[in-house]
Amino acid sequence: MQTTFPQLLLQHASSRPTAAAMREKEYGIWQSLSWADLATMVQHLAAGLHQAGLRRGEHMVVVGANRPRLYATMLAVQSLGAIPIPLYQDAAALECIFPINNAEVRFAFAEDQEQVDKLLEIREQCPQLAHLFFDDPRGLRNYDEPGLASVDELLASGKAFSALHGDFLKTEIDKAQPNDVAAMFFTSGTTGNPKGVVHTHNSLLNRAKAGADFDKLTGADEVLAYLPPAWIGQNIFSYAQWLACGYVVNCPESAATVTIDLKEIGPTYYFAPPRVFEGLLTSVMIRMEDAGTIKRGMFHYFMDVAKRVGPALMDGKEVGLVDRLLYALGNGLVYGPLRNNLGFSRVRVAYTAGEAIGPDLFTFYRSIGINLKQLYGSTETAVFVCLQPDHEARADTVGVPCAGVEIKVADNGEILVKSPGLLKEYFKNPEATAEVLSADGWYHTSDAGFIDAHGHLKIIDRVKDVGRIKGGAFDAAMFAPKYVENKLKFFPHIKEVVAYGDGREQVCVMINIDFDAVGNWAERRNLPYAGYTDLAQKSEVYQLIKECVEKVNADLSVDTMLAGSQVSRFLVLHKELDADDGELTRTNKVRRGFIAEKYDVLIDALYGGKTSQFIETVVKFEDGRTGRVSATLRLDDAKTFTPVKAAA
Repeated sequence: MQTTFPQLLLQHASSRPTAAAMREKEYGIWQSLSWADLATMVQHLAAGLHQAGLRRGEHMVVVGANRPRLYATMLAVQSLGAIPIPLYQDAAALECIFPINNAEVRFAFAEDQEQVDKLLEIREQCPQLAHLFFDDPRGLRNYDEPGLASVDELLASGKAFSALHGDFLKTEIDKAQPNDVAAMFFTSGTTGNPKGVVHTHNSLLNRAKAGADFDKLTGADEVLAYLPPAWIGQNIFSYAQWLACGYVVNCPESAATVTIDLKEIGPTYYFAPPRVFEGLLTSVMIRMEDAGTIKRGMFHYFMDVAKRVGPALMDGKEVGLVDRLLYALGNGLVYGPLRNNLGFSRVRVAYTAGEAIGPDLFTFYRSIGINLKQLYGSTETAVFVCLQPDHEARADTVGVPCAGVEIKVADNGEILVKSPGLLKEYFKNPEATAEVLSADGWYHTSDAGFIDAHGHLKIIDRVKDVGRIKGGAFDAAMFAPKYVENKLKFFPHIKEVVAYGDGREQVCVMINIDFDAVGNWAERRNLPYAGYTDLAQKSEVYQLIKECVEKVNADLSVDTMLAGSQVSRFLVLHKELDADDGELTRTNKVRRGFIAEKYDVLIDALYGGKTSQFIETVVKFEDGRTGRVSATLRLDDAKTFTPVKAAA
């Protein structure tokens, strides 16, 4: 039955008032908020916002980390028929100007002093921003700004209003229809201004329920909400599916305590981009390298057993008695304690998406008994397009179309999607809407891929990024930069990669090392270094990275379609790519075009055959100050391989 987010809140509050809806960790102690208490908070917030002047159809910005009051504010806004817009809490102040002005935002929820300062900084450029409500009052006692008030004041005002108008909330909620606009999410804007993706209650809840039914989620499940609420992935998992299923959402104390909180909560349903899974595995491997000989030997022995047996057990296949007994012993000695240490002891379903995940990384988690799967979707599709069924999870595909979804592949290889979860439109941007939504309801994903023999979708790259090598040994060969970048990022020593080659004779890449992994590697070899820039340019590090590049080239040489994407030259950058410097989006995707302009001198040097190049780069610090980082970078060649087919 079609419904809205606030209607689902009232249903939970009525049918299970004392059950926990959310938990928040404060001062090291988990505090629970029941569905009834949440509904009361939403009632008072909605009444307070109504008195402050928020009206049906208006937009309200919410910016902050996952917190009960942030979620309650979103529900209160939706209860009034208004539309919440979550913004990234780590976005620079200037990045907030366009969304606020584009949506004519008059009201904002800001978590703390940092977010208030950010909004006050841009107030001159956003003159209509009249009301700012803050949650955490620390540092704000002496602020005297027009329209600035605490959420506590808003709650008190709403409580008084509700005492006189007891049926106000339900009356407002009943006015909403499932096809009304429920939320707007701004895309990360890899080129030009971000676009406001408009979703209805139905589009978000339809996909939330499709995902919940697929994995049999119930009110007994638990999740940890630690990714930015402005990212639709987090919003679906901890907001839309939360209200659809009624499970418990747990909010960590801070970004610094997420790994500790993960262990304490032991979620049953977990989501993270590949980068998080990479970081967790890297920390495990670093600790194991520092362990004693016996413990390290036992770990490696049973991990070999796990790689051989674990995926088959996870996929429900037959395994020999000896291997089954060895795996059971390993589960008691290694895998169980390891899952517990990672916080995954209770995980029933874990998903990763956003980027491709390395086969070794994917196999590692499944081999130790974690049901890690992949999904495919985007902001415009309300996330759920393809999901991997249990026993059919593979590293090289993103699953099968889930309930209600149709997929077809255009002549140019682009994936087209038809789904109840598609965006209504791009806000105030009919031209962009017409580009992605056809008249007969197909959404153009801009991703290139194909459906394999098993009915699973395989993504190659972005359509616009798939190019051709011109001239040289691989003339006219296909070039898929994202595919190459992801294959290199599968190595634990490589954090980020930017590949170039379209229209050129060869492929060249710029690489970021993983500072923690390479730093530990260097320390175990008594290799001294003074920070990231120094470590990145060590000849030993270049040799380490060169081996990774050449392994990827060897893999690519046996791929008849992508053998031409082998990397001929590379360099290791002197600084980490950063969203604050405009090099990454807020969802950590590389802005390849921007980087090409910023580092054109390095690209020219790579293609010009130089062996070194001086570079000086302006960097932005967290407090807004700028500085400069300079270095003379080494440029190196990598061995490429004759395509196997051509050699046969």
